Amino acid sequence: MGAGTVIGPISISMSRGLWYATQKSTLAFFKSHSAVASFSSSASVGSNSRKLILYSKPGCCLCDGLKEKLHAAFSLSSPHSLQDVHLEVRDITSKVEWEQAYQYEIPVLARALPDGSEEILPRLSPRLGVEHIQKKLATALRQ
Repeated sequence: MGAGTVIGPISISMSRGLWYATQKSTLAFFKSHSAVASFSSSASVGSNSRKLILYSKPGCCLCDGLKEKLHAAFSLSSPHSLQDVHLEVRDITSKVEWEQAYQYEIPVLARALPDGSEEILPRLSPRLGVEHIQKKLATALRQ
């Protein structure tokens, strides 16, 4: 990801060794060497918010496509609203264990559980529309 990269409604740039990601009123800071980006569809991430983790890597067109659809699904208003969902994007090339686990599977989407563990969600087809993705994620997050 180069300086000034735009992912859908999210703008990412680098300054003084820190990546800055902005979306509406949300500003997430993360160190470039940690390769973890956090995005929230609401202004703040509270203890009641739901969390998804996307395992990705630079140059993965399927990952980029899913990121765009996820951000679009987060901003949709409907009975299946995902506006309280926090998305953490993890670059698998930054940790050996992530790369070994997911190198042939990305993009991988996981749900963070209350005990700190993760549950891998079923793969979302790149052909799914944003509304369908929103519905599937709302169902998965209710479980």
